[in-house]
Amino acid sequence: MDISAAPTITAAVPGSFEWDVFHERHPKLIRQVLDSSPYTSAEEAKLQQLLDESTTGVLAPLPETAHDRHEWLVWGEHLYGRPWGEVPFLWSESYFYRRLLGALGYFGTGTWRGIDPFAPAKNAELTGPEVDRELSAFADLADASEDRRHEALLVAALWGNRADLSFQLQLNTADADAPSEGILVDDSALLWSALTSRDNPVVCVVADNAGRELLADLVLADSLLSRRLAAEIVLYVKPYPYYVSDATMADVLSVIGRLRAESRPQLSRIGDRLWAAVRSGRLQVRTHKFFCAPLAFHDMPDDLAAEFATATMTVMKGDLNYRRLVGDRYWPATTPFDHTVDYFPSAVTALRTLKSEVVVGLTTEQLAGLDESGQPWRTSGRHALIQVHEP
Repeated sequence: MDISAAPTITAAVPGSFEWDVFHERHPKLIRQVLDSSPYTSAEEAKLQQLLDESTTGVLAPLPETAHDRHEWLVWGEHLYGRPWGEVPFLWSESYFYRRLLGALGYFGTGTWRGIDPFAPAKNAELTGPEVDRELSAFADLADASEDRRHEALLVAALWGNRADLSFQLQLNTADADAPSEGILVDDSALLWSALTSRDNPVVCVVADNAGRELLADLVLADSLLSRRLAAEIVLYVKPYPYYVSDATMADVLSVIGRLRAESRPQLSRIGDRLWAAVRSGRLQVRTHKFFCAPLAFHDMPDDLAAEFATATMTVMKGDLNYRRLVGDRYWPATTPFDHTVDYFPSAVTALRTLKSEVVVGLTTEQLAGLDESGQPWRTSGRHALIQVHEP
């Protein structure tokens, strides 16, 4: 495919969204991490060094003692020694999180080994009032029709942290257009058709965030399994903490435990069914080191591609997976989605709230209207996509 009109995204331009990630978001993130766990001044100094290097310095390789040094040397060939802002944004942002974990001793031999620095924020999300409202809406769905329930759960999974608002609208409004407000492309009919037209469909889901988003994902997974829209679901999570809120196996267990502990039987039964599905293998939770690699899915290893090839449908959740799926480039927004993902080894669905510059599959009229609004529509999280490609 001709990519000459789609330059690679970097963080080189002051004031750009990507530049702000390194100069504004990352300092706030490090402050949050230091405030939520009693790391010592040694860890704080290493994080400050990382901030300085990533904003004003050049990329340095991992230390020689790092267990994954060779992999990162291969992934970053020809990049080390260059300013962080000049290399692909997908690469530099991923490397920042790998370096952050290293600075905090996550991969070391000390007492902080294996401690998720983002766990306090993720766990707090499962105990707040927002999740209680969301759980109430899930409980109310028990009496909805099957089509209505699946549509609502898909919208909840799509919007992630806005899920409660979105599918409350789906349940309670008489205006059929209200739930789709902000959804720029809705290929959900193709998704349902793909699942209903096959015997014993296998669905792969590449998870995004933990907490409330993972809660919506797992409730949707339970519904698909219960209604035989999926004979088997393979849920892919990160092998270690990544991008602050990305889901790991520990987060999956936290969500299932939260559901099983519910006093409302409609919810505790969901938790029990998910528990049983994991034990029986109908819900398989897997990971792969590639999910924390700084690369697009175009470069996935053969063993992972072979796993995806067995799927009736692969569902890519969230913004980062979208960037990795289509390629983190300044695509013309009218580039057909099919043209950017036709390499993928299975049919694929992107469920994505826009939080970065990358977007494809829009019409000329849509693009003109969005650009004329004067709003940062690509990064505000107020628009979403349900895009489906079937080979």
